[in-house]
Amino acid sequence: MATTASTLLKSSFAGARLPAAPRAPSSVAVATPRAAGPICASASASSSTPPYDLTSFRFSPIKESIVAREMTRRYMTDMITHADTDVVIVGAGSAGLSCAYELSKDPSVSIAIVEQSVSPGGGAWLGGQLFSAMVVRKPAHRFLDELGVAYDEAEDYVVIKHAALFTSTIMSRLLARPNVKLFNAVAVEDLIVKQGRVGGVVTNWALVSMNHNTQSCMDPNVMEAKVVVSSCGHDGPFGATGVKRLQDIGMISAVPGMKALDMNTAEDEIVRLTREVVPGMIVTGMEVAEIDGAPRMVLTLSFFLLVPGMIYDWLTNERLLIDCRARRSAP
Repeated sequence: MATTASTLLKSSFAGARLPAAPRAPSSVAVATPRAAGPICASASASSSTPPYDLTSFRFSPIKESIVAREMTRRYMTDMITHADTDVVIVGAGSAGLSCAYELSKDPSVSIAIVEQSVSPGGGAWLGGQLFSAMVVRKPAHRFLDELGVAYDEAEDYVVIKHAALFTSTIMSRLLARPNVKLFNAVAVEDLIVKQGRVGGVVTNWALVSMNHNTQSCMDPNVMEAKVVVSSCGHDGPFGATGVKRLQDIGMISAVPGMKALDMNTAEDEIVRLTREVVPGMIVTGMEVAEIDGAPRMVLTLSFFLLVPGMIYDWLTNERLLIDCRARRSAP
């Protein structure tokens, strides 16, 4: 039976998995600068003399075939490893990346992120209307503290001077973890469904998916998973594809689309509505607004503080993480 939002909220916020401790809010109405340690501390000796002579510099030699073998062997190994994985996250926007970051803290959980774009990050590389700054409502700034992202602070919100600071930082931290693999330029074309439960995704190269009408049959591949997290964003060519496919195959009755903008309601609704929509598939981020008709929002990406912890707690309650740990520790 699908887990409801109220169940998730009760189980998640009783002992909330919130990073860092809250600080007293600033009394000023205008955001004031606050530097984060790990990011700012490293901006030092760029003017130091390089440890090599540029007049006679040469890279170490390498054969072209070695480069080809290294790339091919590693990618194929990743495909074999994640053909049967624990969690598949569809969409590498702010919701998908934040979810993967939280879940991957448990090293026993194997995570595959599937992103149709060559460049992961979704719309989180910029603020609204292609502006640079990202506004984050409190208490989500505590997640930024954990990541070490600098921001300017006001009473009820913080401002990152460029949204790319958040996206590049979480991506570099996340992809360094050994239990995470990002498959970018890969599209999810369909779902694996067995006995009424989502059991994985059907994948293909994104360029192939975009050209099915111009070529002969190009069959896909698959990834089996214990749970699929769909964070495909709002409606578009590759948006809200998870819930639209659920409607196509009759697992949900309708996808009404998101309502008009209401910033103060939108993010609270995303937190409240994130849930297991059908057995085996959690929907989060702006895709939730599409399935439940919640208001749209601009880039005040504050929901990423609470939602990943909710999903982690749901997986624990459903024994997925416990089963993963048992399997990893088995002889």
